[in-house]
Amino acid sequence: MENKSTMNASLRFFSALFLVLVSCCSLSSCAADADHELRRLQHASAKADGSLSFLVVGDWGRRGTYNQSRVALQMGVVGEKLDIDFVISTGDNFYDDGLTGIDDPAFEESFSKIYTAPSLQKQWYNVLGNHDYRGNVEAQLRPVLTGLDGRWLCMRSFIVDAEIAEFFFVDTTPFADKYFTDPEDHVYDWSGILPRNEYLSNILKDVDSALKESNAKWKIVVGHHGIRSAGQHGDTPELVSQLLPILEANDVDLYINGHDHCLQHISTPNSPIQFLTSGGGSKAWRGVVMPYDPSEIKLYYDGQGFMSVQITPSQVDIAFYDVFGNVLHKWGTSKDLYSTTMYM
Repeated sequence: MENKSTMNASLRFFSALFLVLVSCCSLSSCAADADHELRRLQHASAKADGSLSFLVVGDWGRRGTYNQSRVALQMGVVGEKLDIDFVISTGDNFYDDGLTGIDDPAFEESFSKIYTAPSLQKQWYNVLGNHDYRGNVEAQLRPVLTGLDGRWLCMRSFIVDAEIAEFFFVDTTPFADKYFTDPEDHVYDWSGILPRNEYLSNILKDVDSALKESNAKWKIVVGHHGIRSAGQHGDTPELVSQLLPILEANDVDLYINGHDHCLQHISTPNSPIQFLTSGGGSKAWRGVVMPYDPSEIKLYYDGQGFMSVQITPSQVDIAFYDVFGNVLHKWGTSKDLYSTTMYM
């Protein structure tokens, strides 16, 4: 318990220190800063060989219900086996309507008290989902939450430089027209987003520029909404038309998302990118599969679970796990100076 307390104290200190250094204003207002640059974080591997391993979970924040606690338990088991470096959340961090403020008990009840395994006491990199935009967005972006739990780090769009891999986190919710034209009964917090066209233009420009400048062996993009998906929500047309061409032009290897409450791997013959959905952090089993070319669907699992990724300078290996820790699907690819090979 003493080691765990020391680890948590260190996480809180260094995360809070970083956020103070990079943020002279609130993170939400910085996102619309005049320079429009994506914030860049450094995450050096603690492993001697420089390899990375991490878990990905999405669509989770339900105070432990809908098997969220069971998923968290298995994440802890796998996280220990893989000696993970960090965790990525693909958004919809707090249901149903985000956080009401920085003192919302949902933060502790859906995050701090759920992901308690020693292996999960690492940095969490979080993006926002559409449900998060239904609450007080600024609350999730505020450094004060890092003071409450040192693992927490959430921004709109940002970069994590992990040496052999770079991660480009993209705020995808403002791209979807339907949240603006047909919000139904929901109220979205668009503070820091408007004017929308300018905000989206800056994201696309900055992501394109950052990808072009990247010398990382592996380029991984993370967003909440799927670009390719056979789930209930299907493809996101705005991302297909606006973001995907940028990713393909800049040799992105993986696009990882949530939004659809399932586990999914799609690989299409007309794109080198692997499309990976990890949105099974809690409520799932929707029983909906959109029409899709069966040859392109390498995995579609309509239940709860999460994903692991292991990276070396020459190889990436991914695995999907169900709520019992069973491996549902594995995939890998390797790179050398001249070629790329893939295996199932």
